[in-house]
Amino acid sequence: MILEWLIIIPVAGGLLAWVLSYWSSRWPRWSALLALAIDLAIILKIWLEHFSRATIPGQSAWLIEMDRAWIPQLGISFHLAMDGLSLLLVLLTVFLGIVSVVCSWKEIQDRVGFFHFNLMMVLGGIVGVFLALDLILFYFFWELMLVPMYFLIGIWGHENRVYAAIKFFIFTQAGGLLMLLAILGLYFIHGQNTGTYTFNYSELLGTSIAASTSMWLMLGFFIAFAVKLPVVPLHTWLPDAHTEAPTAGSVILAGLLLKTGAYGLLRFAVPLFPEAALAFAPVAMGLAVISIIYGAVMAFAQTDIKRLVAYTSVSHLGFALLGIFALNTISLQGAVMQMICHGLGTGALFVLVGMLQERIHTRDLNQMGGLWSSVPRLGGTALFFAVASLGLPGLGNFVGEFLVLLGTYKTNVFLTVPAALGLVLSVIYALWLIQRAFYGPLQKVWRLPDLSVRETAMTGVMAAGLLWLGLNPQPVLDTASPVLSALQKRVATVQIGSSTVQCTGNDTTSTSPVPHPSRDVALKTAPLAEESEVKGDSP
Repeated sequence: MILEWLIIIPVAGGLLAWVLSYWSSRWPRWSALLALAIDLAIILKIWLEHFSRATIPGQSAWLIEMDRAWIPQLGISFHLAMDGLSLLLVLLTVFLGIVSVVCSWKEIQDRVGFFHFNLMMVLGGIVGVFLALDLILFYFFWELMLVPMYFLIGIWGHENRVYAAIKFFIFTQAGGLLMLLAILGLYFIHGQNTGTYTFNYSELLGTSIAASTSMWLMLGFFIAFAVKLPVVPLHTWLPDAHTEAPTAGSVILAGLLLKTGAYGLLRFAVPLFPEAALAFAPVAMGLAVISIIYGAVMAFAQTDIKRLVAYTSVSHLGFALLGIFALNTISLQGAVMQMICHGLGTGALFVLVGMLQERIHTRDLNQMGGLWSSVPRLGGTALFFAVASLGLPGLGNFVGEFLVLLGTYKTNVFLTVPAALGLVLSVIYALWLIQRAFYGPLQKVWRLPDLSVRETAMTGVMAAGLLWLGLNPQPVLDTASPVLSALQKRVATVQIGSSTVQCTGNDTTSTSPVPHPSRDVALKTAPLAEESEVKGDSP
């Protein structure tokens, strides 16, 4: 039941926090922190065991798996499983959950128990999303994230919190309903083909679907995940939600909820509909490049420091989308690294913005300036995470973006050039942020407290994580490698099948298919997929 406990413990910790709030406002914080610490110990134990054991050829890709009947009449089961990809993302979830509790220690003073209940319910839903392998169960956890996050924004947010919460709810709920329709369509098609009606992920993987139908179903999944990622033009809820959310809400939004969109593409949209994903890849990569450039330009145009950081997420996760649909092992590895490093780096920036707002009671960059002399430790920490955001070599973001661009170059040179321009633009907005807030002429005579021991420890651990990922990314790449290699192998098989159909078609004058960069990469790397599942694959 270890996978069930990873979900139950945060939910139980949240319920206990709500109950304990009737006696003291301190106990809910410790209850939430203890529950997440237990989850962290469990997931680290799983990771250490994964690295210590030898991988046996033909062994299941799942590190841990459990499958219980839930509603067998409808083919619904309580099916959870963990592989390398979900292990990394659950670890990120628990770690940022601890950061969210710690950064709210003094900020949240109203309805403390109910706040931590909602926070823990969101985290439980996110863990469930990363572990669920029954599509209805996945949808259940997907929706479970929505309501408590709505309350976090709507109750503990800032000036326009109700508007932002409603906008967030409408966008994500509409995307979720499209995904539900696609799930039901896949369920009935599989049932008609095989006589077995099931929502089991493993069984649905091999479903035979007409090309046009497959594209529509894939788009149902893609739109839901693109809203959450978010992808331009479905991003407009994000700046408002980030700006109005409390600090913990912004950390969860940027660090975790956005990652569920990228995870959904890697786990469901591409594997379930590989032919449609291949056909749609040029469009998805084009949207990714637009998001990279648009997010960077809009970030530079902001005067609200929290809104500025929010737009950087649109740009950074455009790299993740680009890497996913470049569909080769290197780009997929870069996408995973970008997801994890963005969670740490942008999450830390939102924590620092929250600290700054708590001290000077404004987010307006026009009212800042000269802060470095008053809070040098806060300024130095902000500078570290700003240069991490722009992709400084030696830090994790550089590894993720470099691998994405390298993998994309093998697939589509034309889109690689404007995507690389996003790195230049990130330098502009990151340094502009530091210049406007911490340097320049003094707007006021600031007399502010610098980072406390609690704040220094929290941001220091996040900085150490980015530094470790930048200098030694191999453990993360090795952990995710079997999953990504299997995905690339599945896509390569579809590409080989497509080229075979072209060669053996009715056109007797046709010879070999015209070479294509993405096909050539897939054909060259496909024979290595089985070996990489055993030994791990790295660039």
